[in-house]
Amino acid sequence: MSSMPAAAVRAVDAPAALIARYRAVRARSRVLAAPLSAEDAMVQSMADASPAKWHLAHTTWFFERFVLAAKADYRAVDERWDYLFNSYYQSVGPMHARIHRGLLSRPSLAQVLDYREQVDARMADAFARGDFDRELQQRIELGLHHEQQHQELLLTDIKHALWCNPLKPAYRDDLAMTSGGASPMRWLRRDEAVVEIGAPAWPLAGDGFAYDNESPRHRALMLAHALASRPVSNAEYRAFIDDGGYRSATLWLSEGWTRINAEAWRRPLYWEEDLEREFTLGGVRAIDPDAPVCHLSYFEADAFARWAGARLPTEVEWEHAAAQVAVEGNFVEADRLSPAPAGALVGAASAAIGESFARTDLQIAAEAAPTKAADNTPQQLFGDVWEWTASAYAAYPGFREMPGALGEYNGKFMCGQQVLRGGSCASAREHLRASYRNFFYPPDRWQFSGLRLAKDAR
Repeated sequence: MSSMPAAAVRAVDAPAALIARYRAVRARSRVLAAPLSAEDAMVQSMADASPAKWHLAHTTWFFERFVLAAKADYRAVDERWDYLFNSYYQSVGPMHARIHRGLLSRPSLAQVLDYREQVDARMADAFARGDFDRELQQRIELGLHHEQQHQELLLTDIKHALWCNPLKPAYRDDLAMTSGGASPMRWLRRDEAVVEIGAPAWPLAGDGFAYDNESPRHRALMLAHALASRPVSNAEYRAFIDDGGYRSATLWLSEGWTRINAEAWRRPLYWEEDLEREFTLGGVRAIDPDAPVCHLSYFEADAFARWAGARLPTEVEWEHAAAQVAVEGNFVEADRLSPAPAGALVGAASAAIGESFARTDLQIAAEAAPTKAADNTPQQLFGDVWEWTASAYAAYPGFREMPGALGEYNGKFMCGQQVLRGGSCASAREHLRASYRNFFYPPDRWQFSGLRLAKDAR
């Protein structure tokens, strides 16, 4: 149950910005689901994914369960939804097994959309009455960021489901194809320093937002290193494949080598066997050699980094760089729904990059020395692809979970997963920040996950 007392909450007028944001985020979920048929919305193509219909219902259940039900006299739209649409909150009761969500032909998509409308209407009435105290307003903000996470999952999950269909149908056939060149990859030197990372402890003061797993803000030692100026491209990853990357055991972590052989991985998820085409949310299209490579597991990202004579960055290194740039990039608002090149082609970028990868000694200190301030700014830290880091998903020093049932949101998953940073082409811009910590298991590939290289500096 909610950690709120049984007594009615004290009336506090919600800021107009929060009300507007609630309407906008909820409306975007409907827009993202609009291209799907009722049949599409029910499909669950693997245990890790969920049907689009379930995403629409679960995000609605979150507001009903953790916000509206804070009032002792609240009556649920349908008490059965508590079982069907709970995800993993053990403290609020039992739940329908995740692996069987695709068996829920009922409630229908129409009923789920009606459920959303009823809860939205109740939320609107409660906003108008000033029913939400400061704590509940924070929960609403949390619920909106939670829904934006599920909006991205809706897209990645339906992409996997449609790819599993022999017809390879497009989610939308009107998505624009992007073009342009990858900028030359450079190494950006960072000196050893004690830096601050993370967000203030929950609940946050002021207008900012962060999840509890981003806190508390703390100091960390960052060793001297060089960070690649942009993510690895499709062309660069193709070179790894052509060079026998998937056949060289010495490049792989033991678990990764076992996985790629057991499941016959020989290329990124969604690439066609000819290595020329890939499945996208716009259907099967030619691979853009200059776009960031995506749909890689941690194992693949790590193996590529070893092949390139580099490594993955730590999340301390990544966040320190990201904190110095604006949150700008290719997000869901751009309506591409696919990674795009960094910008116009500068000279023979691909040839230069291939040459640098062929060398075993990159002379980091010399190559990373900036000639002007702009040259030392990394590109595409936000958007396009989530970037795997070398950091295991674990608690920061002094971490404290959110109180009550919401404490199950992040903390209990701090085991066996890796941190990803930066967001993707399916992420909402306002959902991201430098301190944001995403996390997935090392074999996971169906997210828009790629990599950026790093190296120790000498």
